[in-house]
Amino acid sequence: MFNVFVQINWLSVLCAFIPYFMLGALWFTLLFPRSYHLSLGKAMQPQQKPELIFIFGPALCCLVITIATAVLLYALQISTLNDALILATIIGAGYLVANTVNIAINPNIPRPLLYGLISGAYHMTGITIVCIILVLMK
Repeated sequence: MFNVFVQINWLSVLCAFIPYFMLGALWFTLLFPRSYHLSLGKAMQPQQKPELIFIFGPALCCLVITIATAVLLYALQISTLNDALILATIIGAGYLVANTVNIAINPNIPRPLLYGLISGAYHMTGITIVCIILVLMK
C-alpha cells in the first residue's frame, strides 16, 4: 500500500490542489458571499479582514483531501475520466458533502441546510476538479 505514494505524480497533486483551494476563495468571497454569511447568521455584520487561519486552514485541508484522493485514485488504479468522475461522486457525496452537512447541524449554525448546500456544493465541485486533473496527469 505504501508504494502508492511512490507512484503518485506529485505535480498532478499540486496542479489539482491549487484550483480546489482557489475555487474556495472565489466561491465564498465572490460567487456566494451573501448566502454563505446568511447561513452563518452574519448577513447583517460588516465584512472583516479574515485572519490567517481562515486562509491557511482551508488550504491545508484542501491539500490533505487532494493527497488522500490521489492515494485512492492510484490504489484503485483509476485511469479513465469516467472512473475518476465516479470516484469524485463517491468521495464528494459520501464524505465531503455528508460531513459538511453533519458539521452544519449544530446549534452554532443558524441555517444548517443552507450552509450544507453552499459548502457541500463547493466541495463536490472541487473534488470533481481534483479527480479530473489527477487522472488526466496520471
